[in-house]
Amino acid sequence: MPPVVIDLRSADDSRDVVHRAVQALAEGQLVALPTETVYCLAASALSQAAVQRVAAFAAADPHALTLAIKSPDEALDYAPYLGPLGQRLSRRCWPGPVTMIVEDRHPDSLLRQFDRQVQQALVQEGHVGLRVPGHQVVLDVLRLLAGPVVIAAVRRDGADHVTAQQMIESFGDELQLVLDDGRSRFGQPCSIVKVRERDFDVVEVGVVSAQTLKRLASMIVLFVCTGNTCRSPMAEGLFRHVLAEKLGCAPADLEDRGAIVMSAGIAAMLGGRAANEAVNVLAPLGIDLTGHESQPLTEQLVRHADLILAMTRSHRQAILAEWPTAAERVKLLSHDGADVPDPVGGPAELYERCLAQMRPDVERWGQWTADQIKP
Repeated sequence: MPPVVIDLRSADDSRDVVHRAVQALAEGQLVALPTETVYCLAASALSQAAVQRVAAFAAADPHALTLAIKSPDEALDYAPYLGPLGQRLSRRCWPGPVTMIVEDRHPDSLLRQFDRQVQQALVQEGHVGLRVPGHQVVLDVLRLLAGPVVIAAVRRDGADHVTAQQMIESFGDELQLVLDDGRSRFGQPCSIVKVRERDFDVVEVGVVSAQTLKRLASMIVLFVCTGNTCRSPMAEGLFRHVLAEKLGCAPADLEDRGAIVMSAGIAAMLGGRAANEAVNVLAPLGIDLTGHESQPLTEQLVRHADLILAMTRSHRQAILAEWPTAAERVKLLSHDGADVPDPVGGPAELYERCLAQMRPDVERWGQWTADQIKP
């Protein structure tokens, strides 16, 4: 029997489409799902028979079979040993066109709840592939379905499936449902990275280039004050100087060493200059703030940053009120819990005292960051 084909572009109610896909997957059927990269075969991870059928089609490609999960946070359920690098990439790449291959070695992984044959299909040489696809309908299906979905971007004669019609031509009666969303947005496979504790290998370059993946894997340290013209730019400039010394490179080369240093303000305007007094107090140290441009704190900055250092307790509270899930990454700059007072509008001596107060803590955070980056 030929598959049921639903055109997402003309569907009256996407919720009905999502429910039909959820029902088909829950019943152990194979579904062709669009993603932002290519079309994939999909089966519920709770259906051993369906996963085996997908695995048979994907047998020629050891990286084709992937566990599609609904959010970056869920990655820790299936890879509890996922280190800072893996968590960093998941926050920045998902939902999106990147598959992470991670070690499967934790006894409490939710993979242990799957049928043994499903585990054997997913786990190859002690590793499992995880992905959060960047397609809204697929994400909606994942959020409603009990358990994750096993997907496979199976090639035919070396070519990817970028349309629903190609999926129908390749798999025909094996499919029970096809969601047609036209040609895939990117029309090429996702990038595949094998992630270890401190480094990663690019197994397959797809939508995301190796250079972009390297940048996404960098550690981001973000300093936050109010207006991003005094305290946080001073801390940022000093931190660049300190971290470069500890890594044995020039501040301009920090990104090549895997570190990105930024600053922002919870009430900052875009494009403001650093205060003249802030520029002058750092100049004797060889730190140039003349090119600084202020920026407001945004959801993307908070989500991407690995370490967010707030100048005061009220800054930290404001950040957590807006983004409570970032709590583990938001710290006070001061290790003793003291606030760094705002020198704005004050004389040069006030900026000097501000710098003197911040310097020991910047040194300590610089050492901590260097220890995280060094091999």
